[in-house]
Amino acid sequence: METRHLRIFTAVYRTRSFTKAAEILFTSQPTVSEHMRNLEDRLGCKLFDRLGRSIMPTPEAELLFPRAMELLDEMKKIEETLATATNYVSGELIIGASTIPGAYLLPDYAASFKNTYPDVSFEVKIGDSAEIVRTVANHQLYLGVVGARTSSSKLEFTPLIEDTLVLAAATEKDIPDEIEPEQLVHFDFLLREEGSGTGKTIVGYLNQCNITRAQLKVRAILGSSTAIKEAVKSNLGISIISKRAIRDELADGRMKEIKMKNIQMRRSFYIVSARKRTMPNHYMVFANFLKNSAALSQKESGDYDQDE
Repeated sequence: METRHLRIFTAVYRTRSFTKAAEILFTSQPTVSEHMRNLEDRLGCKLFDRLGRSIMPTPEAELLFPRAMELLDEMKKIEETLATATNYVSGELIIGASTIPGAYLLPDYAASFKNTYPDVSFEVKIGDSAEIVRTVANHQLYLGVVGARTSSSKLEFTPLIEDTLVLAAATEKDIPDEIEPEQLVHFDFLLREEGSGTGKTIVGYLNQCNITRAQLKVRAILGSSTAIKEAVKSNLGISIISKRAIRDELADGRMKEIKMKNIQMRRSFYIVSARKRTMPNHYMVFANFLKNSAALSQKESGDYDQDE
């Protein structure tokens, strides 16, 4: 039984008039009459006797009216409860993230979000981009932040913020401050594992420079940006890494950036979610917060490189 049928029925019962019911419901008298006919057909009984210009409720209508009022009151309570739940943001947010956004983006965003919504808690699950994307696609997580997107009709990738990649070396590394891209093959090199968004981006830029992985002197393949950073500081080799990840090391001189001529390496981080899955309210609020905060940050700083 449709709620609209019950609303119209109770209005007609109270006013004893199809016309007056139509007026208070801001609809037409034929619409009210049609709904009453449909309701009577649905219930298999007559609800009002038409007595010339007036109408009278039948015994069946007398039985229905108090129950209809209870149902409408209950529906109103449900709507109020849902509205309250929608406006009140609380609960646990379990977010998947690849290593760079997980370590250098989400903690700040989470702290800022919690200042506004103190009744939320966070768990950040770190993995490579491929792993996080797969977890979201399998509906094990509602939301992820990754450094590479895939082609999937099941997933939605929303650009979040841009990142700059740089060639990094230990301060004591005997390497010029600027090199040609093809000179990379002469130095010990460190790579990320397969599935890493950073690694995928690096391979793409190397291909642009006509450099294959086989040409590199790969000394280690490591499973996180932190591992790459520590290996570079230990002078195990050079590597291409997010500038966000080594900002402190560049500032205090523990690492140095090597310029590569005629190449600027940038990539985007993405919010990934399942297209057909409805997220709980606190996830939707956090996703919108991420988008708005990132947009404001980029607008205030202009080009990302300017504030580094």
